[in-house]
Amino acid sequence: MTETASKVVLVTGASSGIGKAIANFLQSKNYIVFGTSRNPSGRDSAFPLVALDVTKPETIIAAVAEVIASAGKIDVLINNAGVGITGPIEETPDEEIKKAFDTNYFGPINVIKAVLPQMRKNNSGLIINVTSIAGYMGLPYRGIYSASKGALEITTEAFRMELKDSNIKMTNIAPGDFATNIAAGRYHAPVIAGSPYEKPYGNTLKIMNEHVDQGKDPNMMAKVIYSILQEKDPKIHYKVGEPLQKFSIALKRILPDKLYERLLLKHYKL
Repeated sequence: MTETASKVVLVTGASSGIGKAIANFLQSKNYIVFGTSRNPSGRDSAFPLVALDVTKPETIIAAVAEVIASAGKIDVLINNAGVGITGPIEETPDEEIKKAFDTNYFGPINVIKAVLPQMRKNNSGLIINVTSIAGYMGLPYRGIYSASKGALEITTEAFRMELKDSNIKMTNIAPGDFATNIAAGRYHAPVIAGSPYEKPYGNTLKIMNEHVDQGKDPNMMAKVIYSILQEKDPKIHYKVGEPLQKFSIALKRILPDKLYERLLLKHYKL
């Protein structure tokens, strides 16, 4: 058995979209892959799906225990489960903001906490947190999403340093827009008639949905993940997407704040 074939990979949020593409691709490369879904029963999947809801810590503990009981270990965790959210921050319900952070931030951290003891016991492991290029900047009507993904990026940087005396590696991978069903599944604050945000938010929502519809093939993410698995010492950050999306991060570093803000306003036709 090859080293690749003996490695066990857990991919959260693997019932569709980017997570499913990653899991299918890694399985084709002879990794032992387990995916997770909130409701795995009846799902069409080429790899085992384990019940896990990242907003419910008890399901995280149970899912990790189930995979370890079945495969003996978890070598790689791909923290992919996430949710989209759009809307004017002023008009977005508090409970929806909390749900987004529970899924995109607190959930992944709890999955990390659940796998770390076993990885430490094996003196090896790799954790890949799927964030977003949107997490590098505050985007209009995506502020909560940007904040939740940006928080995970920053937390990963701190986590890496805290794990420096172990043989456990951690990295971020930030995708841009990919052609998945995330737009259909995300929470949209309603466009309220008569609201000061009615026209600008409505127009921005259309632009965001067009970007997703025209996005890249999710298999691009899967191939980058696979290449990261081949590295002995992964980088801290990876970005995957359209060149302009990746370039926008570099521009933010070098341009004056107000100039960068004007570019975003122009991009979103605000």
